Amino acid sequence: MTKSHLLGGIAAITLIGLPGAVLAQDAPDVSALEARIAYLEREIDLLRADVTAARTQQASQGQDIIRLDQQVAAAPPPAPAPAAPTDGFRIGNNTVRYGGFVKADYSISQYSGGDPANGDAQREFYLPGTIPVGGADEGEATDFNARQTRFWLTTDGVIGGRKVGTRVEFDFQVLPGTGDQRTTSPANPALRRAFVTIDNWLFGQEWTNFQILSVLPETADYVGPTEGTTFNRQVQVRYTRGPFSIALENPETTVTPFGAATRIVADDNTLPDLTARYTFTRPWGEAAVSGIVRQLAYETTGVGAIDSSTVGWGISAAARVKVGERDDLKFMLTAGEGIGRYVGLNFANDAVLDASGELEAIPLVAGFAAYRHYWRPNWRSSLIYSFQNVDNDPALLALSTNAAAQSLRANLIWSPVPSFDVGSELSFGERELESGATGDVTRLTFFAKYGF
Repeated sequence: MTKSHLLGGIAAITLIGLPGAVLAQDAPDVSALEARIAYLEREIDLLRADVTAARTQQASQGQDIIRLDQQVAAAPPPAPAPAAPTDGFRIGNNTVRYGGFVKADYSISQYSGGDPANGDAQREFYLPGTIPVGGADEGEATDFNARQTRFWLTTDGVIGGRKVGTRVEFDFQVLPGTGDQRTTSPANPALRRAFVTIDNWLFGQEWTNFQILSVLPETADYVGPTEGTTFNRQVQVRYTRGPFSIALENPETTVTPFGAATRIVADDNTLPDLTARYTFTRPWGEAAVSGIVRQLAYETTGVGAIDSSTVGWGISAAARVKVGERDDLKFMLTAGEGIGRYVGLNFANDAVLDASGELEAIPLVAGFAAYRHYWRPNWRSSLIYSFQNVDNDPALLALSTNAAAQSLRANLIWSPVPSFDVGSELSFGERELESGATGDVTRLTFFAKYGF
């Protein structure tokens, strides 16, 4: 029974009892009865108003609850706490990682033009520009070293809403200094890479943007197809957006004096080298094309002062093509004028001086091809051919200037456990001078390498 029904019943009972009272009284009591009825009507109205107000308040409270539920449902969940890195460790807002590898090389070399001196880098790495030519043939030379050992440290984090990263990397591939190998095998640490990245920008020392790293083949030697590949690490400012990157890089010009075969490392550039690269990734593999435009400059003072500059340029194309389930074919072709220090570890200079002291850019063509085959999941081999041809002007330089180089190598590598490689490589490299004289080196290398 509702409150309205109850109030109606009370009013009815009250009114039913009223006639007896009226009859028992005289006429003058009618006014009192009317007053009584008016009073009861007011009480009923007040009760009805209270019921209506209660229902309104109940409905309002229900709407408030609905709105509160909607607000809670629409509110975003609290931000989760940063996940702990799966590798590395956290310092503040940065995740710090480190790694590298330890590598030991054991080589036996035969030089047709005489052995390099003890401590010469040619005894430990393949350097086509310094293969001995014209010396007396000696017996085999054996060398052990661990200079390719490498260590790196990186940081990654979000600082002020921007993605920030750093990398520092070094190895030991510099001349051993004043020591020899009687009681130790000395080596000095050498800075390889040191840069900071902020979003799409890179500042610091990194591989040149003109180089296409992803196609370098797997070899026992430090570079392998040295004469045929672009190779340079230097300070730069680079911007990368997706597959495209552009950079301003450290300028430097290497010059051949008129009528000579020596090298002048000039320090007279005013404009940085400009490089650009675009990379394509497809189901069959990947490809890239890069270009460079640079100023070549040389300036001297005093009697016969020289103040000359010219333009150098180059283009490089490379690809890695998948063959079957695991094999691949890698190749690179580079051509240009005035890009000698970027190709083959500066096998050729950038420019030569003519009789009037003006610079002329030196043209060259270089390239390599490498095929890698997997005999089994943990056994693989690579066969690699590399070359460089320099288009020197014989009238401007000496006949002992580098004119061409080529090499052929084959290896077998076994990985008994992940990150651990053991292998051997047989290589043959030849250097040719402008005179036509040649010198070569045949080398058998064994190595062990563990990455961490």
